[in-house]
Amino acid sequence: QVQLVESGGGLVQPGGSLRLSCAASGSIFRINDMGWYRQAPGKQRDLVATITSGGTTNYADSVKGRFTISRDNAKNTVYLQMNSLKPEDTAVYYCKAVVTTLRLGTFTSFDKWGQGTLVTVSS
Repeated sequence: QVQLVESGGGLVQPGGSLRLSCAASGSIFRINDMGWYRQAPGKQRDLVATITSGGTTNYADSVKGRFTISRDNAKNTVYLQMNSLKPEDTAVYYCKAVVTTLRLGTFTSFDKWGQGTLVTVSS
């Protein structure tokens, strides 16, 4: 069993900051790419940022210069520092990890999603 648990969402005023965390636990052999996605009401889920196990990052144009993704491989945790938040950043934020497990000599890789954490940017 592999779990991703997110934390750090909440209500913040425009221009404010929040830091999201997502910790993976369970029978994990290796975590490859990790990332954050978001889904606003009535819209599709979109990529926010991703980070490889080596630390290479990728950002959606809408968050470049405002958000920073990072990870602690020893803790199997990914973070999203969000600064200069705007009302249009309001969404449920989901973390995703590409997880490899090893069981009975067999490697299996799959995408694992967290349950989501709500970020509301409003005055």
